[in-house]
Amino acid sequence: MYKVEDCKIVNLPKIHNDAGNITVLENNKNIPFDIKRIYYLYDVPMGADRGGHGHYALQQYVVAASGSFTFVLDDGVNKREFFLNDPSKALHIQPGIWREIKGFSSGSICFVLASQKYNESDYIRDYVEYLKYKNDTPII
Repeated sequence: MYKVEDCKIVNLPKIHNDAGNITVLENNKNIPFDIKRIYYLYDVPMGADRGGHGHYALQQYVVAASGSFTFVLDDGVNKREFFLNDPSKALHIQPGIWREIKGFSSGSICFVLASQKYNESDYIRDYVEYLKYKNDTPII
């Protein structure tokens, strides 16, 4: 079972020239999993929070494609906040971590690369159930 310390900001490759920057992401090259799903959050109202769930198996790379927001990660014992505002950096979220997203700036876009297709049975949507799962699962 992963801990919040196992989740980290990753520098993505950034190729710069006078016409602008480009970042290229490839399965199992600069992303440590095969991308099975891509989605993005946008037009999130000021003051709204997102997330509020965990996953049993899903890994994610999260990028602030535009604007900024904060991820609050929780492993049932420790919490850690990650402020994202740079499209050349990704937050790698490991499986078994509770996540909440807050503080969306105006015009922000939260771009997510996921290791699995959508599967409702992989979600833990109740925090009490999440804590029970974490207490019953050994930490790796």
